[in-house]
Amino acid sequence: MTIHTEQSGPVLLVDGMALLFRAFYATSYSGYIMKTSAGLPTNAVFGFVKYFWDAVQTFKPEHVICCWDLGSKTFRSEKFADYKANRVDCPEELIPQFDLVKEVVESFGVPNVGLVGYEADDCIGTLAGTYGKERDVYILTGDHDMLQLLQERVKVVIMKKGQGNYAVYTPELLMEEKQLTPEQFIDLKGLMGDTADNYPGVKGIGEKTALKLLQEFGSVEGIIENMALLPKGVRAKIEAGLEMLHLSRDLARIRCDVPVECELAATSWEVDRPKVIAKFEELEFKGLSKLIG
Repeated sequence: MTIHTEQSGPVLLVDGMALLFRAFYATSYSGYIMKTSAGLPTNAVFGFVKYFWDAVQTFKPEHVICCWDLGSKTFRSEKFADYKANRVDCPEELIPQFDLVKEVVESFGVPNVGLVGYEADDCIGTLAGTYGKERDVYILTGDHDMLQLLQERVKVVIMKKGQGNYAVYTPELLMEEKQLTPEQFIDLKGLMGDTADNYPGVKGIGEKTALKLLQEFGSVEGIIENMALLPKGVRAKIEAGLEMLHLSRDLARIRCDVPVECELAATSWEVDRPKVIAKFEELEFKGLSKLIG
């Protein structure tokens, strides 16, 4: 992976799908979908821009990159056929907005990054690990799975309800809230599973038990080495679900070594205002132009 890091300002890595889906549902719950005069749905893109712009103003990055999933087939769905198989079909009005939002991101001079066979999380994890060696990195998402990526210079910004409302996680805050290290967060997901991503973990082990086990034994390996010390019922569950425990943990782990490339020199946050406004006008985004005044 070729990445040059000449300057030292912070990098904002945006989880594009998280913002787009959040924007779609936040603006369509009433049943009204914003469209252009030609009938093109734009509500999710409109909401995305507002979230995106607010985050840039809040965290003042020197570099911005937006990461996306490319298709539903990844190495995870190959390992486990039911991975994310519980997801409902994408709303019809959202489909044309996937390409549209990338055009808008591009108009801001921000690169769209994605890799077939991997998730946006893996691209974010790889870039965060690289950039985080020399500069501060903010990961903007609504997905708590990203907490495993926390490092001394990598912070995870969880979007909370209401625009401009963020929880900024550091390794210290994760320890304070959950008594977990970022690495242990992966073990937690392996034990308890994830209903959103549709992998089961160990049947009958919930978050409370999983946290207790990790606080006592440190890791999945530590738990397995000390099976004799576990309560009989818990031991039986782990023994019966050992294979799924290892698979679930593997599915939960964000890959930080994927072959994604993004030259930092091409990611400088420098808005070409006329270009952005022209895009807003094309999409009939009334009122947004004054945002970037």
